[in-house]
Amino acid sequence: MTTATPERSRRFAVPRPRPRAWTGALRDALDRPLTTYYLLLGAAALLLTIGLIMVLSASSVGSYRSTGNSYTVVLRQLTWVVVGVPAAFLASRVPNQWVRRLTYPAFSLSLVLLVATAIFGEEINGNKNWLALGPLQSQPSEIAKLSLIIWAAHIYANKERRLGRVHEILVPVVPGMLLATLLVVVGRDLGTALVFVSILAGMLWVVGAPMRLFLLATMPIAVGALAMAATDAERLGRITNFVDPFQDFHGSGWQPAHGLYAISSGGLFGQGIGASQQKWGSLPEAHTDYIFAVLGEELGLVGTLLVVGLFVTIAFAALRIARHTADPFVRYASFGIVVWLIGQATINVGMVLALLPVIGIPLPLVSYGGSSLLPTLTALGLLVGFARREPAAARALAQRRKIRSAGVSARR
Repeated sequence: MTTATPERSRRFAVPRPRPRAWTGALRDALDRPLTTYYLLLGAAALLLTIGLIMVLSASSVGSYRSTGNSYTVVLRQLTWVVVGVPAAFLASRVPNQWVRRLTYPAFSLSLVLLVATAIFGEEINGNKNWLALGPLQSQPSEIAKLSLIIWAAHIYANKERRLGRVHEILVPVVPGMLLATLLVVVGRDLGTALVFVSILAGMLWVVGAPMRLFLLATMPIAVGALAMAATDAERLGRITNFVDPFQDFHGSGWQPAHGLYAISSGGLFGQGIGASQQKWGSLPEAHTDYIFAVLGEELGLVGTLLVVGLFVTIAFAALRIARHTADPFVRYASFGIVVWLIGQATINVGMVLALLPVIGIPLPLVSYGGSSLLPTLTALGLLVGFARREPAAARALAQRRKIRSAGVSARR
């Protein structure tokens, strides 16, 4: 009887399968039919949760000083969440045909509200962008962002086969959006005007507008922005001092300088939730425009990167929808929503980091404010609905419901 040598054993041994690389596992996970759906739900839910926690932390001191209750502001935000989450759920279930039927009424209502704001609006912090509707105050420009996107997406979807001509690209989307932007400019809201222009540029880019059109539009937009800045002393000071806010520390540089103090003192892991020092009065608008600074102070670099990563996740999921869909309305609406939310988040973060001037832009889903939160949640609901109705995702959800129903029947 002969025994096998080690060399012989190795020669005829069945090779063990190599462990799959993490890139392969990630690719498999991304290829699953419901990945986009879950990415949107997970990222939006985490941002909303982080936002509620940070609104509570950033507003607690100011709320107690003004009302005697540290929870006044966060309870208002929670009320808007209770309203916004069902609105997002309904938006995710409404068929695209119904959404498209609402585009013109929503666009018309937005223009009416913007006109009313320009005439009867209330001025806060130098911007006339608030409109009192009974006991409620709202910013119609926030609602207009979503209505402009779905209106333009509806028009471009109807013109899908005619978008090779510049005239079809421009009319009526460009005049309509410029009219809305002009109404915002009348209220001296430079930040919202820039968001409107970004949305318009994004929609023109995705439908294939020629590059010369962007080059021709750059000059008048730049001149208009400079004119708005030059005609307002406070805004001009913010723009001229944003690179070095410490040169006018006790003036226009006060807010960006203390925002930098907050970010820099957070370190890697932050000082802990509730431990911010800047929110005790040194940092204006700590729970709205500058909530990212308080987040950096309390949660550190890890917390800020988490928030940025969640916004990137939403952008990735929405662009997957726009790339894979066969419906032009879904493609254009998804891309417009990405430009709006990610563009606004980029402006806010750049503002807090003193990379951009302070122009009063909230951080979507995180900053306090129902006027911003409600349309943002509705837009994310639309994206979730688009993801649900992808053919592979719809089949997977139908199969899941079938299995669940069979399980319930078996238990009976």
